[in-house]
Amino acid sequence: MREKYDMTSVGMPQIDEWLSRARHAIAAKDMAGATEHYRKVLEQGDNAEALLHLSSFEARANDNYRKGRDYALRALSSAVGNPALVPSVMLCLRHFEESAALRRYIDASPFLRNMADPKTLHLVSAQLSWLGDQSLAIEFVSRAMQLQPQMPSLRLARATMELFLGRFDDAEADIMECLRMDPGFANAYWVLAWMRRWGPDKHHVDGIRRAMQKPSLSLVDKTRLYYALHKELNDLDDIAGAYAALETANRIHRAAHKYDKEDTRRLFTQLKQMPVKAHASGYTSDVTPIFVVGMYRSGTTLLEQLLGGDPGVFNAGELHDMAARVRYATDHYFPTATDPIAVARAPGIDFTELGRNYMEGVAWRLDGHTHITDKWPPNHMNVGFICQAMPHARALHMSRDPRETCFSNLRELFAHAAPYSYDQVELADYSNQYRDLMQHWHQAFPGRVLDVAYTDLTRNTEATMREVAAFCGLPFSDRMLQPNSEGKSVATASAVQVREKVIAREVPKWAPYEKYLQPLLNELR
Repeated sequence: MREKYDMTSVGMPQIDEWLSRARHAIAAKDMAGATEHYRKVLEQGDNAEALLHLSSFEARANDNYRKGRDYALRALSSAVGNPALVPSVMLCLRHFEESAALRRYIDASPFLRNMADPKTLHLVSAQLSWLGDQSLAIEFVSRAMQLQPQMPSLRLARATMELFLGRFDDAEADIMECLRMDPGFANAYWVLAWMRRWGPDKHHVDGIRRAMQKPSLSLVDKTRLYYALHKELNDLDDIAGAYAALETANRIHRAAHKYDKEDTRRLFTQLKQMPVKAHASGYTSDVTPIFVVGMYRSGTTLLEQLLGGDPGVFNAGELHDMAARVRYATDHYFPTATDPIAVARAPGIDFTELGRNYMEGVAWRLDGHTHITDKWPPNHMNVGFICQAMPHARALHMSRDPRETCFSNLRELFAHAAPYSYDQVELADYSNQYRDLMQHWHQAFPGRVLDVAYTDLTRNTEATMREVAAFCGLPFSDRMLQPNSEGKSVATASAVQVREKVIAREVPKWAPYEKYLQPLLNELR
């Protein structure tokens, strides 16, 4: 039985005792006990540690998303300047997609630059990279490397950020140093494989195969090595070997993820049945949000970078802000783009508030820009929310040959995203469902979504971009004819390709693998 406390005479020693008991409870994995003690602390006034713990508890365990987010934001004022709370603050704000608050917190904490804790410096660097500030992120991880120069994971983190900035030679040098320190570093081989097209005179197949012989290789590392081997064998035109490696990687990674295509079918059916108002008043502002949606690997990054040729357009990359605002609007946490509970609660949403919250959440990024691109492909599920929340928003649907898109998904390691993409039949089924859903959005919101065909974008770029510019309320210029990524952060799987000129391929990448892709091709409609 838990102790009862006399709340009429509570002082700092008692609060310190509760905090101590809460920490001990967390160490013992007694989350209920920790929550009880933190609640007692909070009854006496705001305390950053208690607020941060209860924030996560309310959002995840109690399904009180709004209360959890409010706790997180309340914690900031007393958390600033407390080095011990840095990891909790950052991970909490990241959980709620509160990018503006996270940036304010970093800027208000100058002590962060002088910390002597490599782990915390690495965490700060990772959050800055997520915010799109790769240059400052590199400063922080470089400081961590000075403190722990023999930690290859820090050097790989810097290489990834350099890659996002298009600094490929620097990235390659850092990765090769990683492999000098740890010749079996699976993640380094995976990143390296996708940096360039390798040839007979320079490749890493032998090193990858040696790394595969490492004793006690984890399934995660084994998966990365097989994906890396697939990519490099593909570059060497060893199609049979490349597919064998890819098939093994897919099988291992699929086994580590829960996915049921029937759940997707039910969710998409529910989205299509969701009551919508085609001409909802919503919220409008002087800044036009442009949502670029589609499937992963369909060309969304290319389209965003071409739009970024206009100086009034800010390329924000893959934001999760719309999903976060829907979570707040429905007072329900979900880890993906949307979920059945959120869709069921859609009729109760105040769409004007939803639109306002979205625009206020991205305002810190704008710096005078008139348009902002939000290029998170899974927002294809949120088109119904977007169109009702912001009548002035533009939705660009990147449409690509399903065979090419699906094959590109199949050979991409998405970590926790796209669990449907590691099995040919499940991937094709998702593609079919997604295309049906996009057709529904066209019918529900006529004129609000513009299909942009990847073939047209690469083969008839000027005419296509003129149409896109007009749809978005932008003047067309020649700067929209080639990717505008020079010096910019491109933190997507297309970080390498988008630095190239627009390319129209005569032979699609899936074609050499056709005989291995029959389950996929037969399932696609």
